Amino acid sequence: MNLTTTPSEAAVRKYQQLDTQSRIATATPHQIIQLMMEQAVARISIARRHMQNAEVYEKGVQIGKAISIINGLQASLNHKADENMSANFDALYAYMMRRLLEANLRDDVQMLDEVTGLLKELKEAWDAIADKAQATLAAAAQDD
Repeated sequence: MNLTTTPSEAAVRKYQQLDTQSRIATATPHQIIQLMMEQAVARISIARRHMQNAEVYEKGVQIGKAISIINGLQASLNHKADENMSANFDALYAYMMRRLLEANLRDDVQMLDEVTGLLKELKEAWDAIADKAQATLAAAAQDD
């Protein structure tokens, strides 16, 4: 455990927690998925730094948090909307969680980077869906 946290680092963490909580409170379901993806990437990034510094406990905590977030993404899949697509995402999320476990056991930064890359690609696609939906809503509002 890292016992050298300074008061300013603790204050930054508290601010980040409050910022995240306020973003969640006002978010749409689509935005919550975006936030979850952002948080998973952030946790993996922190785990990567701990891995490079041989901080085993902290690395494990952050990887565990990333796995929990990805598990939440997996649990939020709507299998009724499109069974094929949701099955593909289900398999992808399971793969990411497996790779994170392997990365933790093997201290493999490349595995962390692989999962980060996959999450970033998914987030870009998810963001594009939101942008397209907002553009459609804006166009419909102008037509009224």
